[in-house]
Amino acid sequence: MLTRQSHRHDRPGVPLLGRFRLSGGRAHEICGAARRRLALWLLAGVPGPVIWIRPAWHPDRLHMAGVRGEIDPSRLIMVTPERPEDLLWVMEEALRAGAVAAVIGDLPEAPGLTPIRRLHLAAEAGVAAHGQMALGLVLTPGGGGAPGVESRWRLEPAHDTRAEGWHLSRLRARDGGPGDWLVRRDRAGHVAICDRVVVPA
Repeated sequence: MLTRQSHRHDRPGVPLLGRFRLSGGRAHEICGAARRRLALWLLAGVPGPVIWIRPAWHPDRLHMAGVRGEIDPSRLIMVTPERPEDLLWVMEEALRAGAVAAVIGDLPEAPGLTPIRRLHLAAEAGVAAHGQMALGLVLTPGGGGAPGVESRWRLEPAHDTRAEGWHLSRLRARDGGPGDWLVRRDRAGHVAICDRVVVPA
């Protein structure tokens, strides 16, 4: 039987930028204008193929030349449901199957609490059945706001004339408070956290 206690111990996790770790067997939210880039950075720390689910009718698509700069595009299994109600259903079933280590739902809006709870349960079931980390990532526009997620992160561009840069915000996390960081890409193409950003009250 799955309990809140059952997913607090011995869960695999996914590293993020050498500083953070997102718990496997749970659903996390990534929002902001650069949310897909943050998802790709996370997938760099995940082994094997991953499933990326996006609505067939939505004009936003991954640019594979940009993907190639972060991960091998051949790792992505793209799933494009035709109906809105199938987006979260496919994500839930993919997590429950436990066949891949990460499932991304690139959604046009934030889902409600009940779908997020179902994603948590499906991800835990995937871990229990197959030993995969079963990381669920819900990508939402703007400031996000899906209730009940394990953590919520936001990434916004912050480039300047010297280098590519991004503003990373942790808006919610069960194991850490909110925070803001500056992320830079060095000349070798590696991304890393450079500074903690102090946001005025």
